[in-house]
Amino acid sequence: MGTFPVSLQKEKALLEKMESFGIREQDIEESFVRSAGKGGQNVNKTSTCVYLKHIPTEIEVKCQKERSQGLNRYHARVMLIEKIECMIKGRESEEARRISKIRRQKAKRSKRTKDKILADKAKVSEKKQLRAAVRPPDE
Repeated sequence: MGTFPVSLQKEKALLEKMESFGIREQDIEESFVRSAGKGGQNVNKTSTCVYLKHIPTEIEVKCQKERSQGLNRYHARVMLIEKIECMIKGRESEEARRISKIRRQKAKRSKRTKDKILADKAKVSEKKQLRAAVRPPDE
């Protein structure tokens, strides 16, 4: 059984990614603090929130996504890898690409593009109306 309460494939992928970026478990300072928010008595009594600090890069991560400490340990490491990847690769990293994609999707369209889309919609609407069944006039 693995270190984290996730599938062995996920754990193996995490460890491989950590190795590819040169992140060693010895370089990570891990501590546990009390979570806040949802989770009821469980989070109020136990220290489920995980705080990681990568000593060489001084990058810090705090994770309280889940109610269990084990899952938060896994998620915190994933977040740490993403931050280090962003720092190393910059614009080429997956996270940076995802953010830029969202930014492009949310960007406002130009007036010319809007007009073109509306013209296309009008054509489609006209086509659909021509397809409508022709009713004989009431006598």
